Formats: sequence, structure tokens, C-alpha cells
Amino acid sequence: MKNLIEDIGIIEGESPAIEAIRVTNETNTGKNRKLYIESYGCQMNFSDSEIVASILENDGFDTTSDLAQADVVFLNTCSIREKAEQTVRNRLTQIQGFKKKKPEMMVGILGCMAERLKTQLLEEEKIVDLVAGPDAYRDLPTLIAKVDDGDKAVNTFLSREETYGDITPVRLGTNGVTAFISIMRGCDNMCSFCVVPYTRGRERSRDPQSIVAEAHDLFNRGFREVTLLGQNVDSYKWSAEENNKARLEKNGIQQVVTFANLLELVAQVNSDLRIRFSTSHPKDITDEVLHVMAKYENICKYIHLPAQSGNSRILELMNRGYTREWYLEKVQRIRAILGEECGISSDMISGFCSETEEEHQDTLSLMDLVKYDYAYMFSYSERPGTPAAKKLADDIPLGVKNRRLEEIITKQRQHSHLHHQLDVGSTQRVLIEGESKKSTDHWQGRTSSNHVAVFPKGNKKKGEYVNVFIERCTSGTLIGTIVE
Repeated sequence: MKNLIEDIGIIEGESPAIEAIRVTNETNTGKNRKLYIESYGCQMNFSDSEIVASILENDGFDTTSDLAQADVVFLNTCSIREKAEQTVRNRLTQIQGFKKKKPEMMVGILGCMAERLKTQLLEEEKIVDLVAGPDAYRDLPTLIAKVDDGDKAVNTFLSREETYGDITPVRLGTNGVTAFISIMRGCDNMCSFCVVPYTRGRERSRDPQSIVAEAHDLFNRGFREVTLLGQNVDSYKWSAEENNKARLEKNGIQQVVTFANLLELVAQVNSDLRIRFSTSHPKDITDEVLHVMAKYENICKYIHLPAQSGNSRILELMNRGYTREWYLEKVQRIRAILGEECGISSDMISGFCSETEEEHQDTLSLMDLVKYDYAYMFSYSERPGTPAAKKLADDIPLGVKNRRLEEIITKQRQHSHLHHQLDVGSTQRVLIEGESKKSTDHWQGRTSSNHVAVFPKGNKKKGEYVNVFIERCTSGTLIGTIVE
């Protein structure tokens, strides 16, 4: 099996490469057709692509890393910002050249952009043959057959029950060490700027037994870190009654399972299996979750806690469900229970509707108070159909949005560098994830607080835990040596 992960650019602002990457996986088992997938957007989309690959693997497809060899090309899309959608449209233009050389090539749009635009995509993008929303992936074999018969195919039905909990994902582009586990789908929060509730539907939680079983399977296959994924993991709640399942006590799992319960269950799979999770909503993360994190060394001390703004009026317009003061109290609880070494990251939006200069300064001052390790930073992008688009004027000039964004980015770079400097002189436990991007003589991995460390290989192997003495740092990387 050959894996390829190729960076194709960050969507906007300062976000990790997962925001816009091409991830493909090549298998050659003699099946009749070849599938090629590109994933855009959040980690949930990447996880969904692994589900799609599994479904089609069982329907007679191998996967390929060479677009020119593909019989079916899928773009798993994001709608969170206008630029994300434009990136996909630009990519379709590039793919058109491949389809001219291979007219029988089938092109499909999956994910949030498919759900938002539906049949409009078939009209606007002539090379698109198939459109499938996030809850329609089981129907892909039928949709593909329909296109084979000469028709266009669409399924954007949103389910109140689909979790794909019984499907074993095909790990795409994997390093063999880290993997995603989707624990829930959809979102009920209805933030005024966000399309997710409309493109991914309402919240529903996956059966905890299937999650724990997947974690066991991954560990047995050599993976040493899993990230539990959900639009808002803190609202995970599974009950036998609500989910129409048999009682679970006889299997050692209680009747009602909260995210804190689930986190503990996964942590107990094996002490050598690291646990991360994303994303937390500030209004929903509980002390119970924080105490479970403190109890288990293999649960990483890192929380993505999106603030979006540092001003209470703007937070109310965003329908975030908390104030500036409440958010800062939540940060204090994290520090009190998990210590100063717990990494905290955030999302920040510049230039939201009616934001004044003073309110922008509140965001900068919040950043100074919290001093985030990392942040996803963007200027506001109005999304059609959201409450903000319907009720609020997008009245901040683009130049002002971008200037404010640059000030946020500059501030965050200072804080990220500060956190890395604080690690210098310490010894950090690091899971080796692979070779350094800049040197084949060095390994790289992450600390519990999600800081990337680079160090000489020595006689250590990928997938091992090592203690690394941090000698120096750059603004984004820790540099050290392995110590016994």
C-alpha cells in the first residue's frame, strides 16, 4: 500500500494543513474500478472519506493516488467559508482536463458543499455527475450505478440516526500511528454564523461499544493515538432508551453514557493508547471531563476551546451561549484542574457583523489573558442560509476585516512562541509519528499539550514513546534530543 499526503494550501488565516489537504490511499487488490478521494475542511471530513473508502471497497473498488488512473473521483467538501467552496470549484476546473482525456471518468461532490448546494452543483458544474451529502454515503453504490446508466445522481437526505458506527473505516494517508474515531455527528448549537447544523443535521451520538471496539482494534493494529471527533464532543450522550438499544450494564457499560464516561472508557483500552478529542464547545465542557483528563496520563492535556470573539455583545450576536467573563472562568477551571501545562487552542473570527474597533480590541485582550498555544484564525465569511446572513448586515469592510485578522495572527504568533519557549529546558514525553519534514535523520512527534518536537532518530522507531529533552525552539517547533 502506498500513501500520499500532499499539502494543497491553507484555506484562510493560520490554520493547520488539515484545513485543505489532498489525502489519497493506493490499494491494488485486482478490483475492477479505481477510486480517488480528496478531502477538504475539518477532521470530520477526512474521517468521512475513510468511511466512503470502506463502503466502496466492499463494492468492488480499489483506491488510487493517481487521479489520471481513477474511474471515480470524489471531492469531499467544506462549506464553512466561501473560500473553501471556491477552492473546490477551482479544483473541478483542473479535473476537467483529466475528464476530457478520459470521458468515462465519474466526478462526484460529497460532504457539506454537496448538502448546501444540492442539485445546483449539477447545473453550475457540468462535469459533476453525482452529489451526496454527509448522511448519504451508504447509498453511494446505488448512486454510482445510476450514473453508470447515464443519469445524474443526487442524495442529500439528512438522517436523525446515521452514525456509520458499524463501518470500519479504511485508513487513508495514515502514518500508522495516529487515527480518528468519529463519536457523533451533527450539531444542535445553531451559532448564527455557522452552516454545520444545515449541512450535517442534528446531533446524534454513536454507540459507545462500537467506539471502544474501534479503539481496541486500532491499538491491536499498532496505532498508538486516537482523536475522538465530533462537532461538539462535550454534548455526546448515548442512552439505551434514547437510542433504542438493549441495556448495556451486563457488558460493563452503564445505561447513560456522557462524554466524560466515554473518554474514560477509551482511556482504559490501554495505557499506551493516547487519547485526544476535538472539538469542545466552551458552554458544554464539564468539570467531570476535566477530572477524567487529570486522572488518566494517556489522555492528552490539550483542549481546543473556540472563543470566536472576546466581546460579550458579539458573542451574543453569534449565539455562542456564554459571555467573555464566563469563558475566562472556564479557562480558569481548566488551569485549576489540569495545570498551566495544559495546552489550549481557539478559533477566532475577525470582523463579525457590526464589530467595532473597541470590540476587536476585546478579542486581542482576551488572547493576552488566555495566551493560546494555537488558534484557527479567519475573517468573517457570510454563509447563505445562516441566521447571521438572514438577520445581520455583513457591514465590516474587507480591508478592515483583514487588518484585524493580521493583528490577531500577529498576537497568536507571539503567544505560540512564548509557549514553545516555556518548554525549553524541560523533558517531554513524545509519541514518534514519523520523519521530520526537513530531515530524514530526525523523528517528529507531539507532546501531550500538542507541541511538535523534532529530534535525532537514534535507535528509536515510529510508534514508540520517547522522552525528549527540549534544547531550543522556533516559533512553531521544539528541538531536542532523546534521553533515557
